[in-house]
Amino acid sequence: MYKLKKILAPVDLSNLSKLGLRYALDIAAPQDAEVIVYHTLTVEETPYPQGAEEWVAKQTEVPKVKKVLDRRKKQLERFVVEEFGDLNNHPGIRLEVEIGTPYKKIVDKASQEAADMIVMSTHGRTGVMHMLIGSVTERVIRRAPCPVLAVPPPQKSKSRPRKGLAARLLVRSRASSTQ
Repeated sequence: MYKLKKILAPVDLSNLSKLGLRYALDIAAPQDAEVIVYHTLTVEETPYPQGAEEWVAKQTEVPKVKKVLDRRKKQLERFVVEEFGDLNNHPGIRLEVEIGTPYKKIVDKASQEAADMIVMSTHGRTGVMHMLIGSVTERVIRRAPCPVLAVPPPQKSKSRPRKGLAARLLVRSRASSTQ
């Protein structure tokens, strides 16, 4: 079996992105792989919303931009700690926030880090909403330098919720073996 050393887990701080991060952590744990929890601020969220992306992304030491990045990094830390516990218990987790177009930054980060896999959630949009908004996950899949695991939103069912990748795989394997 191929050993994963580094997993990139992009998050947008939504509840759905928690599911993608859970999968990344579940996959990484038995292999002692590092997980990079990665968040991208768009240029529109910075003090220079009309600026060129490349220029704004390089302004990380400008006090206004530094303040926005620091604030978002704290939000990312809270996001991870609230859902997954104390970061000190997970020495293989690294949190990073950068500025740019999300799908481009995710693909670039995967290349820079030589990530073995990208694990990210999808928002499950279809039809007109998908056409208008597009899909960051879909764009990442098309351009990624490594395999991408796209985690769909949970199905609304009456069965009791299961936590973790192992529980899901076990349920799926039991269902296929009984057929």
